[in-house]
Amino acid sequence: MSTKSFIKHYYFMLLPGYLWVIVFSIIPMFGIVIAFQDFTPGKGMLGSEWIGLDTFRYMFTLNDTKTIFFNTIFIAVLKIIGNLVVPLIFALMLNELRIAVMKRWIQTVVYLPHFLSWVILGGIFLDIFSFQGPVNQIFAVFGVDPVLFFARADLFPYLVVGSDVWKDFGFNTIIYLAALTGINPSQYEAAAIDGASRARRLWHVTLPGIRTTTVLLAVLSLGNVMNAGFDQIFNLYNPLVYTSGDIIDTWVYRTGLLNLQYGLATAVGLLKSVAGFLLISVSYILAYRFTNYRIF
Repeated sequence: MSTKSFIKHYYFMLLPGYLWVIVFSIIPMFGIVIAFQDFTPGKGMLGSEWIGLDTFRYMFTLNDTKTIFFNTIFIAVLKIIGNLVVPLIFALMLNELRIAVMKRWIQTVVYLPHFLSWVILGGIFLDIFSFQGPVNQIFAVFGVDPVLFFARADLFPYLVVGSDVWKDFGFNTIIYLAALTGINPSQYEAAAIDGASRARRLWHVTLPGIRTTTVLLAVLSLGNVMNAGFDQIFNLYNPLVYTSGDIIDTWVYRTGLLNLQYGLATAVGLLKSVAGFLLISVSYILAYRFTNYRIF
């Protein structure tokens, strides 16, 4: 088979993927014009009145806008920190375990929650932390009054972050374990001959050996600052915690689909997308500068 014929078959194989992206990602982008219209479903995008930036001006006068942007960034940043630090610490601990069977068993157990949807896990967490759930029953043994965990705005962000880290730290650990396998064993042997303890070897050999991977993951995670996790919060939150748990995606869902304020919801979603695009661009520039990582 000639090179030209091979390339033709290669692109033909990619055709379904291209069509999927065009139909479900490119064409829907034309809907952003709703943010600049006094949109009426009966008139459609072509017949609705054009109002320019009026919706954006109105958006910045709302207290809800400031709240949801703060909540989104606050929760997302805490998730990024937790999903960087916890898997790193766990990977280092697991790497020091010398019993291979136990090491594989532990890795498999902590890896499984990643594959469960938040529809399932949301119900589990709500039951565990409910008024008569296991956590409050344990508190009762020590004479502590029951707590409505998911009804308290001050606790909700931290419950969200903690549950997200618990769900994904096993999966994220794999990246660090893969990086650890790339460290030359002779470095550990040389450090041991020089009299370095296990703690010293960890500090002077292991951590420098995975520094590039850690920095790369930290830099690339900047692109997720505007994504606090719609699926998770939608399945866990309620009106009592809107002040601290309502994020951009959940607010857009309620405003656009439930309250039928299509233009306002589109404007907020567009602003989030632009900010996310800029953050992703900056993250890739930093990744290339500090770790020589590039996708093109």
